[in-house]
Parts: sequence; C-alpha cells; structure tokens
Amino acid sequence: MRFYHEEKHSAVDAKFEAQKIAFAPFVFQASMALRDLGILKVIEDAGAEGISQEDIVAKLTLTNYGVRVLVEAGLGMGLLIFNNNRYILTRVGYYILNDPMTKANMDFVQDINYKGFFNLKESIVNGKPEGLKVFGAQYETFYQALSELPEKEKQSWLAFDHFYSDDSFSRVLPIVFKFNPKKILDVGGNTGKWSLSCVHHNKDVQLTIADLPQQIAMAKENIAKYTEGNRISYHPLDILKPETVLPEGYDVVWMSQFLDCFSEAEIVSILRKAQRALVPGGKLIIMETFWDRQKFEAAAFCLQQTSLYFTCIANGNSQMYHSEVFIRCVVEAGFEVEEDINNVGISHTVLICRKK
Repeated sequence: MRFYHEEKHSAVDAKFEAQKIAFAPFVFQASMALRDLGILKVIEDAGAEGISQEDIVAKLTLTNYGVRVLVEAGLGMGLLIFNNNRYILTRVGYYILNDPMTKANMDFVQDINYKGFFNLKESIVNGKPEGLKVFGAQYETFYQALSELPEKEKQSWLAFDHFYSDDSFSRVLPIVFKFNPKKILDVGGNTGKWSLSCVHHNKDVQLTIADLPQQIAMAKENIAKYTEGNRISYHPLDILKPETVLPEGYDVVWMSQFLDCFSEAEIVSILRKAQRALVPGGKLIIMETFWDRQKFEAAAFCLQQTSLYFTCIANGNSQMYHSEVFIRCVVEAGFEVEEDINNVGISHTVLICRKK
C-alpha cells in the first residue's frame, strides 16, 4: 500500500496520463503489431545508429503507409526515438520485444482477455464473467473451457500462469519438505508441474492431485512422460459442489495460485474441506500473489489488473487479493497462520497454516 498514499502527477501530467488511458486499446494493439510484424526486431538489429522508415519497409513485406503509422505511433508510446531521420529502439521497446514477463502478459491479454473485456461493465453489474462468452456459451467458468481452447490461446494462458509460478516452485520446495511430508495433496494441480517438482525433489513422497476432470486429463498427459509420475494419483472433483469432499490422510495440503480463483465465501468453504484432509498436526501451505505485498509498484499494478480477468473472463467473483482480506478467510475457515513468508520467487507469499 506504500505506493498509493499521495498524488503523483501535476495537472498537466495528469491530463497526459488520462489521454494514455483513453487511447490504451490503440497503444496495446499497435505494440502487438510492432512486435509481431517484425518491425521492432528490425529496428533493434540496426543498433544505436537506427534505421530509416524506407529501410524498414525494404526488409519487411509491409507497405510504406503501414510501417509509417506504426512507427509514428511507437514514438508517442515511448517504444522508439527518432534521430537523423532514423528510428532507434528505446528501453521500453526492448522490453516489449524481449522481456519474458512482458511477452507472457501481452499474449495473455491479447489471446484470452481482449475481446471479452468489452463486457467488463456487464460483468461488474451482473456478478458474472460476461466476457467468457467469446469462448462459447456453454461455459460457466474459464477453467471448464481451458482444455478445449485452440492451441494458441491455451498456450498463452499456460505461459502466463506458469511464468509466475514456475520460478517459485524451486524456492518453496525446501519450505514444504522441512516438515518431512510423506503424502501431499495438491489441490488445484493444474498441469501437474508442482506435483512433478515434488516427486523429483523427494524419492519417497506420494502426491495426489485434486482438480476438475478436464484439468486432471491435462495433468495426466504431462505426468505420463516421467517415471516418477507413478507416485502421483488423481482425485477429479468440482470442489465447489457442496457434496464433494477431498481425500483424507495427508501431511500437507498444498494450494498454489488456486484460491485466487474463488470468492471469499468459496475460499472459506474450500479450506474447511481441506481441514478434513489433513492428519493431526498436518500443514496447510498456501502460495499466493498478494498485490499489497509486492516490492515494486509495477508488480502491484499487474496483479490489480489481473483481478479484472477473474471478474470478466474467469469466474466473475474472485481476484488477486489484498493479504488482509485473504487471511481473514483463512482464519474464518478454522486455521491460524504459523509462518508468513514474502518475496518467494517473482511475487509470491507463502502461508503455512495449522488447524486451530
């Protein structure tokens, strides 16, 4: 919250910032075009000397007009500078072209969110993910649609999801295994990457993945490639159905980037089911990205905006939570937080909890 206590802009600067918001869809699509049509790469290859518009056209199968409108837009967007009749890539342009996080974010916005976000206001008013209908009218949540997406859209979602979690897995394994768990329940196991990390890390541990049947099918496909996968079992379920229960007898129940997919009331309900899955003395370990726990304002910004994906596309009722809101749910469900560990990987917090 330290980023948001005071006004940052003069009146003139504030008006300019407002225009950036007004034209934000133009800026985004122009940035995608500059990247995907190869214009930024041609300019980067020209180095500090830069390259003329005519030479850009000569290297690409694009019209002079098309290149001109994009590179001129790129100047105002801060991707390019113009000296001696030549275009040069800026640091911002470099990140648009080369930075893995920026690429994951942009592809996620383009392929998963952009069309559906026309329905954001309706999603707020109706409390439903009205933008989800761009993927088909039959889905109630995005997670039902994920396994059936076209390959490009599926890969963009997975790249976004994995970018933020994969870096954290190696860092959190020692935290989890200091409790010497013999059995771990991975709730919301997604493609199985965490469960695979565990069985690779420890030769004796047994894992169970609990998730939607569609997600279980994806996980099985990935895990089948590894011999260690024979220590991973599966429990398909829709955890929101009142009658569903989690399997019992686990030393650790693990939830990574899972509970942000649910409303506060749903989080409490899920965690109460997790209580019954734990052996006496077992640990609930949650890894989440809380926007108020970030070291950099850019990270908080990304998480705040990602909340709108949940609102408009994913389910209509969840978000990237403020830590105080989230921890209240943990306590209401009958747990207390033993350890609260920030700055795990890129942006994560790990909560180690026990039953009260």
